[in-house]
Amino acid sequence: MSATDNTGQLTLVVLQIGNRRFALPSETVVELAPPVRLHAFPHTSPLIAGVIVRRGRIVPVYDAASVLIGRSSSAQRFYLIARRRADSASDLGAIPVNGECQLASGHILAPESDRPAWIAGRVSLHNESIDVLDFGALASAKPETTESNRAELSS
Repeated sequence: MSATDNTGQLTLVVLQIGNRRFALPSETVVELAPPVRLHAFPHTSPLIAGVIVRRGRIVPVYDAASVLIGRSSSAQRFYLIARRRADSASDLGAIPVNGECQLASGHILAPESDRPAWIAGRVSLHNESIDVLDFGALASAKPETTESNRAELSS
């Protein structure tokens, strides 16, 4: 996380999933794409909802809502496409978002010790505390981890 503005604050993209807002470092965000056809196919990856084709590339779509808010979100307006790091490689992934996205700046506070690995920290924006996501960790979440942390995140 290194995209900072001229005041030393991290630049973030704030997105909405369900009725909650989250943030991603702006340097990881590639684009906000309109909803396109989601291609579903038989697979064993529990967090992958399917794939979309964007700019000639096949991009996996992660059901982040099931992890972050404990249920899939049926309302979807856009796909937020971001880079995710897995080990030493980097690839693209998409998250369905259902609200407006906005650019913001803030200082990231360390995550609380009992937060899941996909929470990189917390930022305070306009008197609202927003979790900052680690997209690589979120996309790599194991089903066991997902189940055990849903209750924490939805409370």
